[in-house]
Amino acid sequence: MSETVNPMSIPKISKVVVNIGVGEGGDRLSNAENVLKLVTGVEPIRTLGKQQNRDLKVRVGFPIGCKATMRNPESIKKFLTDAFWVRENTIPSWNFDKSGNLSFGIPDYTDFPDQKYDPDIGIFGMDINIVLERPGHRVSRRRRRSAKVPQNHRTTADEARAWFVENYSLKILEE
Repeated sequence: MSETVNPMSIPKISKVVVNIGVGEGGDRLSNAENVLKLVTGVEPIRTLGKQQNRDLKVRVGFPIGCKATMRNPESIKKFLTDAFWVRENTIPSWNFDKSGNLSFGIPDYTDFPDQKYDPDIGIFGMDINIVLERPGHRVSRRRRRSAKVPQNHRTTADEARAWFVENYSLKILEE
């Protein structure tokens, strides 16, 4: 007798957020936006400072970085395949949080395939955050009758590790 798998229990990627923190506005921020557009194919938005820090010259409401959110499954698959290739398909286990989300960094955008160094742009690293959740998680975000997602329907870190190993052939380093 074969067991059938409930389709509501299979996790999937809901979004990928790619962030470049510059710390200042101006030409460097414009160049960072161009890099995000090149790498992700999505129009980036600017992130603004939320706290004043005189040592870092950050003021409230001033642009300090940019981010791009990807939700299209085909473009996510291609982008993550390239991003994991840059990381040599190896991710430490501590990059997964308790909700099953994965966050890691890339030190240089020119490590991506088909990207060449441009002296006018410079070198930018980026942070990549992947949100993994099961179908039905929308109940926590909807406007009308929002509800908590029960603990047994949330994705755990171990399930997320197994999912990424199965779908992207990642090697997880246990530490």
